[in-house]
Formats: sequence, C-alpha cells, structure tokens
Amino acid sequence: MEPEVSVSSPQDKPRPRWSRGSGSGSGLHYGSFVNSLSSLTPKVPDNQPISPGRAKIAVAVLCYINLLNYMERYTIAGVLLNLQKFFDISDSTAALLQTVFICSFLLLAPLFGYLGDRYNRKYIMVGGLSVWLVTAAASSFVTESLFWLLMLLRAMVGIGEASYSTIAPTIIGDLFTGAQRSLVICLFYIFIPIGSGLGYITGAGLATATGDWRWALRITPIMGVFGLVMLVFLCPNPPRGAAENHGEGITGQSTYLEDVKYLLKNKSYLWSTFGVTATAFLTGALAFWTPTYLSRAQVAQNIRPPCEKEPCNPIDSYIFGAITVVTGILGGCLGTGLSRRFRDKVPYVDPIICAVGLLGSAPCLFVVIFVASTSIPATYVFIFLGEVLISLNWAVMADILLYVVIPTRRSTAEALQITVGHLLGDAGSPYLVGAISDALSKSQPSSHIWSFHSLKFSLLVCPFVGALGALFFFMAALYITEDKKAALRLVEEEPPPQQGTSTEAPMEMSTQEK
Repeated sequence: MEPEVSVSSPQDKPRPRWSRGSGSGSGLHYGSFVNSLSSLTPKVPDNQPISPGRAKIAVAVLCYINLLNYMERYTIAGVLLNLQKFFDISDSTAALLQTVFICSFLLLAPLFGYLGDRYNRKYIMVGGLSVWLVTAAASSFVTESLFWLLMLLRAMVGIGEASYSTIAPTIIGDLFTGAQRSLVICLFYIFIPIGSGLGYITGAGLATATGDWRWALRITPIMGVFGLVMLVFLCPNPPRGAAENHGEGITGQSTYLEDVKYLLKNKSYLWSTFGVTATAFLTGALAFWTPTYLSRAQVAQNIRPPCEKEPCNPIDSYIFGAITVVTGILGGCLGTGLSRRFRDKVPYVDPIICAVGLLGSAPCLFVVIFVASTSIPATYVFIFLGEVLISLNWAVMADILLYVVIPTRRSTAEALQITVGHLLGDAGSPYLVGAISDALSKSQPSSHIWSFHSLKFSLLVCPFVGALGALFFFMAALYITEDKKAALRLVEEEPPPQQGTSTEAPMEMSTQEK
C-alpha cells in the first residue's frame, strides 16, 4: 500500500474519499484546455485494461442497442393514425402513451445513476434490457378494450430503457480518450436520429405490409434479443476513470447527497442540462406529431382523403423518417466536426454550437408550421433544415457532460440530466401539444380543416422553447472553461486555486495497489 496523500480544501471541510490504482504515475498531464477533459490526454494509455479491439466491438454493440432503443421509442409515432383509429382515442389521450413512457423513464433514471456509479454497469444494463424486451413485445398483444394496459406496458418499457440510456455513455467515456472519444460519442449519438427515423419507417412499413399496426411493436423486441446476447458476451465493464488514468480505475466512496451537491455547484452542467431539457421538449413534440400534422395538412388541401379506417396512408411517416435519418447523420457529424475544428481557439465552443443550432432552428420551425397549409414540398425542405440544426447538439451535449463531471459521478450526472430533461421536456411536450390541439378543436365545429389548424396553432410552442434553449447554452458557455479545469484538477489530484469555482473543492484522496 502506498502512502496516503491528503489534500485539504480552502475551507478545511471534510470531503468524500476516493481511490485509484497506482498504475503509471499521476494520471493526466496538465496542459492547455481544449474541447474536453478527454482531449487533454496526450496519448492513449499503454496499459488499458480493455484492448482497443474489444473496446471497438463493445461500442458497436452499444450503438446497435441505442439504435433499437430509439426505433422502439418512435415506432408508435409512425403508426399513430392507425392506433388512434384502433382504440378510438383523441390527440391528448394518444399522447399519453409517450408521456407515461417518459415519466417512468425519468423516475427510474436517478436510481440507475446511483447504481451505475457503484455497481457492475453491465449487469444493470442486461437486467434493464431484459425488462424492456419482454414488456415491449407484450404491448403488441393488447386488445382494443384495454388501452390502460397498453399505457402500463409502455411505462414498464421506459423502466428498462432508463437503465441503458443512463449507463451506456459512461462506459464509452471509460473506454476512449481524446479525439477518439469525441468521434465515438458522435457515432453513438448519431444513432438517436437514425433509430428515430427507422422507427417511423419500419413501424409504418410493417403496419402496411401486414395490415396490423401491432406488428410494428414486435420488430424491435425480436432484434433486441440479438442485442441482449451481444451485450452479455461482448461488452465489458471498464474501471471508472480508466481512460483518464492510464488504465487505472477511480473508485468513489461518496454518498448520493454529496454527488448531487457536487453537481449543483457545477454551473456549466446545470445550464447545459436546462439546454438539454429544451432540446428534449422540442424534439419530443416534433417527433411525435410531425407525421400526423403533415397528413392533416394534405387532407386540408384535398391532396388526399382523410383516413377513415386502418391501415392509414404511411407516406408521411416514411418521408419524415428518412429525413430524420439523413439530418441526424449530417447534423451530428457537422456538430462534432465544428467542435474539433474550433476547440483549440475557442474553449467554450461546444455550448455555442448547441445554442446556435437551437436558435437557428426556431425560424425554420415557424416556416414549417405555416407553410404546411400551402406547400408540402417547401414544408419538407424547412423540416430538413430545422432538423439538421437541432442535430448539431446530439453528440456535443453528451461530450459536455463527460468533461465537466469527474468519472465516478458521471452516471449520476447522466441520470439527473435525463430526469430533468424528460420531466420538463419530452415527457409533457407531446401531451401539451395534443391537449392544446383538443382544446382548440372544441372551439369550432368539427372538421378536417379545423383539426389541421388546431394542431398547427398548438405546435407554435416549439420554436419559442427552442429559442429559450439557445439562451441556456449561451449561459453554459460563460462557465464551461473553469468547470473543465476544475474537473481535471480533481482527476489529477491537484489543489485548486484559492478562489471558488462552480465545482466542488478537491477531496481527500488515496492511491493504492489494485
């Protein structure tokens, strides 16, 4: 056992105790601060516990499951017209399916964050994925008189997915460093829009091919079985902080309350979390309602007849799904490319990219909402532009969290960000839009034209929230440089400057043999 090294904070307050393997020296070498904590590591460690080849295989498995995660989440949106006809439900009632899913998702995220910082992350993900697959498959067998059971099963699907979404990014953070980590994070988060788009396409396609929308809910559980097997046999559980410490893990002995206090002092984490929340609100509402909105727009223009019985015309789900896939790849790569290009010159570039993306999407969404009544092709053009701008954020938002939060608290940070983001974001935005639409539709006699206009006016909330999210990311840019430095000092075991920062002061640490 090596001698214990104590570092006292300026206030001489007791701090949580941390330990790591002695490994090779003191870990990271302090240098100029660029895009992220990971970017400061000059080279890939020589004694990684996980080989590079195995790490790449693990990322491939995690990306595949992330693809299925979002395919399953948006399959219902792709068959929403069919589902409403089958259960004979209104807009607000249909939106409850997404709301109960997200609510269970966000309520369980803090628990999985707590467990993910303290126990075997692989076992937690395996258990959560098993629950997800069983409940997702079971939801496809609900009869038309048991809509409440479908909502219950959707809530249980959210429980399973919460374990994965909370923990998977932290595993990637412990497998890679530097520019390589940024690229892998970009790849992982690109599968969010790809999975979302494929959810619309496969859902609508299977509903049309089989004549039964419930088959759309069965495809992801079938594909998920292969993901579960690969997760068991191919995905490791790397030591926390191994990427930053030459392959040696860091283990924390802090309480959950201490973890939360640490995060609440991290201003860039807080402001970026508010920005993530606005992004979730925006994307949740648009993802759920856009295909239905476009379908109603074409009915209002007499381009197509209204859907009287299932299966309904799936063309809008196909087109919107394809646009989501393409814009997700394009926007994700563009956002990461801009981050890598400007990180040396502008250390706060990441929140600026996110802010510009959201701010630029707001006028595009205004055009989408009002042009749909006159020109569907023009509407698709501005949907494309708006989604590219929003997609700039996906990978960059995740990278921000990884470099302003120390490794042993990343799962908790992910969980709390997921909870706040979904609670105030996409948990309520589909229902809010649906409820406003229902209220407006009751103000005039029922007609297909007024059904379109009521949904149009309810969607106006989205661009305003996007502009608000841009403001949150601009605020994060004011603090992110100092918060990156503070996170690095804690990993390096270096004392901070005497003035206060937005993160917690260093804690007592000890180095010990593994």
